[in-house]
Amino acid sequence: MKRILVTGGSGFLGSHLCEKLLDMGNDVLSIDNYFTGRKENIAHLIENSYFEAMRHDVTFPLYVEVDEIYNLACPASPVHYQFDPVQTTKTSVHGAINMLGLAKRLKAKVLQASTSEVYGDPHEHPQSEGYWGHVNPVGIRSCYDEGKRCAETLFFDYYRQHKLGIKVARIFNTYGPRMHPNDGRVVSNLIIQAIQNKPITIYGDGAQTRSFCYVDDLIEALIRLMNSPDDLTGPVNLGNPAETSILELAQTIIDLTGSSSSLVYRELPSDDPRKRCPDISLAKEKLGWEPMVPLKEGLTKTIEYFEVLLKKGEHPA
Repeated sequence: MKRILVTGGSGFLGSHLCEKLLDMGNDVLSIDNYFTGRKENIAHLIENSYFEAMRHDVTFPLYVEVDEIYNLACPASPVHYQFDPVQTTKTSVHGAINMLGLAKRLKAKVLQASTSEVYGDPHEHPQSEGYWGHVNPVGIRSCYDEGKRCAETLFFDYYRQHKLGIKVARIFNTYGPRMHPNDGRVVSNLIIQAIQNKPITIYGDGAQTRSFCYVDDLIEALIRLMNSPDDLTGPVNLGNPAETSILELAQTIIDLTGSSSSLVYRELPSDDPRKRCPDISLAKEKLGWEPMVPLKEGLTKTIEYFEVLLKKGEHPA
């Protein structure tokens, strides 16, 4: 049994990761400041004697004893990370410093949940790990994009300078149950609008593409990366290489929900990338991993989750 720390453990990805690690027979400590994390996401785990939840902000040092650290703590949707951009940068940078310092003291492996946003609005398509990106350092999204890029820098400097065991995962669009209902992301937005038969908002012309990876596939990849040989530090792209346009996504959701929603078009947000698609050749070769859940199957499960939330009255204001 390993003692594993998950920062951001009550968030969308974090709660699924905690659940999977417990199922595998580990002792799991979740920390979260509950800015975007939801206690409801981990409520079903509380009775497990090998699960512990602690309220803590990663921008402050943490003193615990663990064998592995998954650093997932950071608001990940524009509506949340732009709410307090200074705190977003501090979460990425100070959070990385604190978790790396903890890992150094404990001689523990530490995994950084980085993001496809490090590629910015890419000039290379699909994006491979060797691409350095095309990022605006002074835009409204920079607090997240550059914060995550700086966190990667810190991870590799700790690796080179202190011989620390690191893993860096660049996560592309992930969706599924427990997404925050107010996160403003395209999947949750469109599903909630469709269920309520409200006009579905399309930003730009809807031709921009994303790759959508179901949460179960992503969690499997994170665990495989953590358990991979020490010389595989990353960064490793984790996501679905199948591209879907926003218009295609909207139509699929309308079909699956039986919605009567119409489409309305709005101006594309600043610095919003036109294309986003991972090259997962490295993950296939080194982890033996690729996404298995088809988009319609994953969307069906996600729709069922949001239907329950809406019945409870939990929906955007």
